[in-house]
Amino acid sequence: MTNQPPSPVRDKDYNLVTVLQASLEYAWQMETYAADAEQAGDPELAEWFRKIQHNNVKAGEQGKQLLAARLAGNREGSAG
Repeated sequence: MTNQPPSPVRDKDYNLVTVLQASLEYAWQMETYAADAEQAGDPELAEWFRKIQHNNVKAGEQGKQLLAARLAGNREGSAG
């Protein structure tokens, strides 16, 4: 990962969207990496990439649920 400057937007919802995007992007990348490892004859590495992919998909699903709840206005402690 490259070293990036701090975000000009310091907001919990922005952070949620950023992590959600990153999780889903990494899940997609892990598919490529696992296929590359399999093609190179390294099933152990491919399995490791798939475990990471699974964790990122799970994080992405959780993030989507959190985002949907916030978009629907179901924030904990929000005034309605």
